[in-house]
Amino acid sequence: MIHEIRTYTLKPGAVPEFERMFGEALVDRVKISPLGAYWHTVIGPLHQVIHVWPYESLAHREECRAKALATGKWPAKVWHLMLKRENEIVRPAPFMRELKPATLGPVYEMRTYTTWTWKEGIMLDRVGAVIAEREKLSPLVAYWRGEIGSQNRLIHVWAYKSLDHRAQVREEATKLGIGWPPPVRELLATQESKILEPVSFSPLK
Repeated sequence: MIHEIRTYTLKPGAVPEFERMFGEALVDRVKISPLGAYWHTVIGPLHQVIHVWPYESLAHREECRAKALATGKWPAKVWHLMLKRENEIVRPAPFMRELKPATLGPVYEMRTYTTWTWKEGIMLDRVGAVIAEREKLSPLVAYWRGEIGSQNRLIHVWAYKSLDHRAQVREEATKLGIGWPPPVRELLATQESKILEPVSFSPLK
């Protein structure tokens, strides 16, 4: 299983129109393969939309994209609203559950960590050893390792009921003695965080 994360930076004020047009075209696109998640940023880099597509393999991705293009209805005709497009292929960490439709938010945090070269495996081992205890406080939505388009990169997404809930969980995690956060600081080169919210057509609410 692979996932494709597509991040689009839009012109200021363009997010509502982009999502309207994207949602209309999505009706036919998801008949070919499902959308995994769709968010837009509310804190962090502004005017960004992020959509995640699960595929069985790279070959399955190419097959689905060819079928979608052949319909003439996909991709949505939204180029005039866009400033920048990025995409990366990622693989789920061993402890990540399948990305399924669910109501977990409505606040999501996407944290992107760049490790020093060849340190991703060590970090995944340390995170995996304590992730079950951490999830007792709030659910892990996704934990990915960069495969194509980004190297030495780990991306994890967490769900919260509110920003206050996020602050509460993070404080509790450090006080409960569950080993969170795990000792990974020496493995990290950079850290980034975005606060996201889903839209009506996102499988993850």
